[in-house]
Amino acid sequence: MKYRTVVMYMEIGCFVSCLCGWILVCSTLPTEYWTFSEVGSIVLTTSNYYSNLWRDCISDTTGVSDCKDYPSMLALPAFLHACRALAVSSVITGFFGGVLTLVGMKCTKIGGSEIANARVTFAAGITYLVSGFCGIITYSWWANKLVTEFLDPTFRAQKFEIGAAVFVGWGGSTLLISGAAVMTYFSGKEGLPSSSPKRPRGPATYATARTRRTYMLPAASSRVTLGPPLYYEGRKSRGSRAPMKTRATFNRDSFV
Repeated sequence: MKYRTVVMYMEIGCFVSCLCGWILVCSTLPTEYWTFSEVGSIVLTTSNYYSNLWRDCISDTTGVSDCKDYPSMLALPAFLHACRALAVSSVITGFFGGVLTLVGMKCTKIGGSEIANARVTFAAGITYLVSGFCGIITYSWWANKLVTEFLDPTFRAQKFEIGAAVFVGWGGSTLLISGAAVMTYFSGKEGLPSSSPKRPRGPATYATARTRRTYMLPAASSRVTLGPPLYYEGRKSRGSRAPMKTRATFNRDSFV
């Protein structure tokens, strides 16, 4: 199987994982069971208190339930405002991550070249990662507050437990982060240039080869000659070819 086909199926699997996680995160926003508490006042009557980011609700065993929105937005604590902002950001970024994934996947063929598609998919993976981290921070922060208040012996107000919506949100955020991490790795490996690219070496020229021979260090066992050998050989040959000048000697018989 070709590498491109493997990456295409991997992108489809990651997209399905991120889409399922985004749907789970979206389903927790209208759900009231972020917190849950059960109070039994009478033997036959039990009251259930539950709430979410937007309202408080109460119900009893007779089937009567009533929900009330928070009265004033400005009177809410900063913790609730932060959780709302993170939850809405998770939904919005997850939507744009899905759009970018549909554009950049290899099976859709909507984008341009292979590198352009890989870069769009990489941007989609980063967007999904932001969505997943926004969701996981929201649900973890909410659960930490509930656990802290429940275990605090000095807390005198109504104590709540973690509702089912928080567990669903944890699962959806985990699917978002895991799918986005795999998608980002494969798309970034293909679409982004490497940090240390290898520069191609040009063809060797005469000047380069001559310079390399000139500055090449000799071996440790070889002797270094200070002058070219042809120079000494030339002097030696010229000396051998030149006639030797001798002084003429005369005796008494040569004048006779």
